[in-house]
Amino acid sequence: MPPRDRLTARWDMWRYAPVMPLRDGETPVSLGEGLSPLHELPALAREIGVARAWVKDEGLNPTASFKARGMSAAVTRARALQVPGFVVPTAGNAGAALAAYAAAARIPVRVYAPATTPAPILDTIRVLGAELCLVDGHIGDAGKQSRAFAAESGYFDMSTLREPYRIEGKKTMGLELAEQLGWTLPTHIVYPTGGGTGLIGMWKVFAEMIAGGWLPRDIALPRMIVAQAEGCAPIVRAHRAGADHAMPWENPVTHASGLRVPGPLGDRLILRAVKESAGDAHAVSETAIADATKRLARLSGVDAAPEGGCAVAVTAELVAAGRIPPSANVLIFNTGSGGSYRI
Repeated sequence: MPPRDRLTARWDMWRYAPVMPLRDGETPVSLGEGLSPLHELPALAREIGVARAWVKDEGLNPTASFKARGMSAAVTRARALQVPGFVVPTAGNAGAALAAYAAAARIPVRVYAPATTPAPILDTIRVLGAELCLVDGHIGDAGKQSRAFAAESGYFDMSTLREPYRIEGKKTMGLELAEQLGWTLPTHIVYPTGGGTGLIGMWKVFAEMIAGGWLPRDIALPRMIVAQAEGCAPIVRAHRAGADHAMPWENPVTHASGLRVPGPLGDRLILRAVKESAGDAHAVSETAIADATKRLARLSGVDAAPEGGCAVAVTAELVAAGRIPPSANVLIFNTGSGGSYRI
């Protein structure tokens, strides 16, 4: 990695262009993604029972989720490779993000989404000009149709971890939180996990920052904690069993649609990051998710998506169970906007 003083003057995630997949002189496909606010919430810390708590609000990204980061990086590289079009299966937010960045790059896109995806997200996909195909079933079913279309059309498959660049965009969350904390790190990161690329990307970039001298070699890395819903918790089940991979979840059900990913392709990488960081994985009920989503909004002013509420609920239950200590400095991710879920 180049030294930290090579950061650009841009005020988006491409501030970190020197460590991103960008050619010299190349202009990224950008809509102002990244540099999301990091809110310290003393009231939430007191209520949960930890020393300090922050929420990083990814709902303020373009198309209202953290998916903008990955799609900005992936569409930038794909445009340079002159792909004829994009196709992606989505639980919702990835499809909206790809529709936006494909529009900015003037490249056609087809999105396969479960019919149960929140209506505001589906409306966003349509408004941005993507061809939307609704699927009966979950994201795994959408993935089968998406891959078949990619094979027959020549469109580039933008599925999670089926191309290498979305994770490069997601790793900027780790770069940002370190810079926002004065080049230090929290003791714990609680991440709502569907496909898990955000968690994988952050764990990857922490090692890169140490190797590149951006962080001290003796810095204590955060414990990475997976937050899932009880109705779709393949990573939690695998972690409890001590497995290195996750079996697909049967009949996934949760109103937090971003967590409704029964068989994440990056399961081994997620579980490896949890193990290497001495982290944890926990799932909570639908009631706990709904209650924590409201609590976060009313304590902070952050219009949280249910995935963010899930992360708050998981944090509270792990503290109560003694699996996160009272001395912890916890960074919780809210990965999307609550407005995307309201009809």
